[in-house]
Amino acid sequence: METSEPTNGASTKLFKRLGHELFHTETSAALHCRREAERLAGTPPAEALLAVANHAQDVLRELPALSALSSVPESKGGTLVGRIFSELRDKFADRVIDSERSYRGTLLGARHGVDLVRLLRSTAQQNGDAPLKAFCEVWLERRSPLVERVAEELDWFAQNPEAATALSGTAQAHQTDDQDGRKWEGL
Repeated sequence: METSEPTNGASTKLFKRLGHELFHTETSAALHCRREAERLAGTPPAEALLAVANHAQDVLRELPALSALSSVPESKGGTLVGRIFSELRDKFADRVIDSERSYRGTLLGARHGVDLVRLLRSTAQQNGDAPLKAFCEVWLERRSPLVERVAEELDWFAQNPEAATALSGTAQAHQTDDQDGRKWEGL
């Protein structure tokens, strides 16, 4: 199969930027959705996040072959950036925010991925890159319902306010008694 190349300099620049971002976004989704799911183990939100993480892991295995067929470059730099951002979030940000906010941040990243792939699909169509367009269509068919399920699980936090307000990261919620009754604090 013939590799399709963008028709002008601006289009080439956009393709490369989006391609690098795809590697970054999928790496982040695979790592961070799994970490967030581990923090919420045994809950419906965790199951929804694991489905996204598993899909992202599958996509990461497919991306090198896609790069060979289309104009999206393989991006070890994008993969590295995804790993770095995920590590920074895990080691710093998620340790000082509550579980519900961390979950919404992860959902925001998953929605970003959907928007990115929609733009990549349009760019592929504009430039006649049939393999990339087909990849994006299949990706969107699979990932969009998974991300919607993650969004639907926000209700779980309203039903479980103690878990929602517990610190994320390695901090665990614990119950203490005070003079007003029960009080939940993050360690």
